[in-house]
Amino acid sequence: MFLDREIRNLLLKAADQFPVVVLTGARQAGKTTVLQNLFPHYRYVSLDLPSLAEQAERDPETFLSANPPPLIVDEVQYAPGLFRHIKAAVDRNRHSNGQYILTGSQHFILMKNISDSLAGRAAVFELENLSIIELDKAGIFPTKGKGLYRLLCRGEFPELWRNQTMDSNTFYTSYLVTYLERDVRQILQVTSLRDFERFIRLLAARSGSILNKTDLAKDVGVSSKAINDWISVLQASGQIILLEPWFANFGKRLVRSPKIYFRDCGLLSFLLGIDETILDRSPFKGAIWETFLFAELRKTDAYREGQGRIWYYRDQNA
Repeated sequence: MFLDREIRNLLLKAADQFPVVVLTGARQAGKTTVLQNLFPHYRYVSLDLPSLAEQAERDPETFLSANPPPLIVDEVQYAPGLFRHIKAAVDRNRHSNGQYILTGSQHFILMKNISDSLAGRAAVFELENLSIIELDKAGIFPTKGKGLYRLLCRGEFPELWRNQTMDSNTFYTSYLVTYLERDVRQILQVTSLRDFERFIRLLAARSGSILNKTDLAKDVGVSSKAINDWISVLQASGQIILLEPWFANFGKRLVRSPKIYFRDCGLLSFLLGIDETILDRSPFKGAIWETFLFAELRKTDAYREGQGRIWYYRDQNA
């Protein structure tokens, strides 16, 4: 079952206006499914396959010759050398729009290459997990009884709603292992994956709270530098978001501590060991609700033109 996404019109419009369209988002957010349904006539190549990524990186000209536009390149960050050659190909036919659609699940790495090579040539979007609007349009928004609790604990990854018989604990266990083994090792040389997993779970207990890196480093038993690096990894791969505070003085927004949120309430619930049967009496109930509501606010804002900005506000009495 294909779940229609609110981002569809933005992507279709961008493909008519820009030579390159870039879609970022966490793994399993549905990037590939969305693009293959919206652009069925495009060739498709995934650099998730190490052999293809190596080929694209080693000989990008031959790779692009063998895969002419219109082309979707999935997980393009695995071949950073490809970007300069895509730029050259676009510049040879600059007035032709929708030539390449690129996806990536490592946002910072992808955006660095876009900024270096494709500035002014690419429209960039981020795909979030499913929203309640999208679930409602598909007729599967769980509103009856404890259905909303099920949503909070199951989360909004598309695969969990395309296949509602799938066990969410199995999904998140696999997701976490894959994430640790692939993305963490790819972005950062973590000396102990066990320490990193403990860090993720301790960070989950802080979702919706002001981030105190010193306390977190003490609880995990690592340096503050390691915490900074690991938070950057989670941001880069779309697992968390840092929400800056609002101050009338713009400079203060940049120096005061942000709040930390996991992007998906289901992954958060899994990391906290909470399911729908115990959510109502869990001390993390409020944090899970806040994480969910912030995610819905972001999605509503992201998929409309003329996006706003979101901050959190805290006065001296809070």
